[in-house]
Amino acid sequence: MPSTLEATPKPTILVVDDSPDMLRYLRMVLELDSYRVETATNGVEALQRVRGGTVPEVVVLDLQMPGLDGLKTLGRLLKLQPGLKVIMCSGVDDPVQVQEAALLGARAYLKKPVQHLYLSAAVKECLGLASGGVTGENAAELITLPPPPQYSEN
Repeated sequence: MPSTLEATPKPTILVVDDSPDMLRYLRMVLELDSYRVETATNGVEALQRVRGGTVPEVVVLDLQMPGLDGLKTLGRLLKLQPGLKVIMCSGVDDPVQVQEAALLGARAYLKKPVQHLYLSAAVKECLGLASGGVTGENAAELITLPPPPQYSEN
């Protein structure tokens, strides 16, 4: 008889980053947290995965990638799957890009190098599993963004 833990499917996280080292690191951290992890090396590949049937509960998306950057990928992913929860990651702490990501629908913005604690907290927040906020002197590294405004089509 399978246990309850085995019967519950693990949430799928799609990680999109052009750095092989960052993909490996994020996969390892998320698998330690018991998530099922899919990866894509660029925005086009991420879109192909979602179109091809991958249904992630959360996407961890690099902001700066060659070709289709993170913001363009974010917009297109949300057109394909409107309720998708996306966490943006970047080595650049640019308030303009953070605001643009929020307006496009990102739920959180993490500054690289991404720390396990902050990634775990952001994913749990997106999945509705958060039991409290991140505290401490570095808590500002996790920025939880409000849901985008809803506009009626009048």
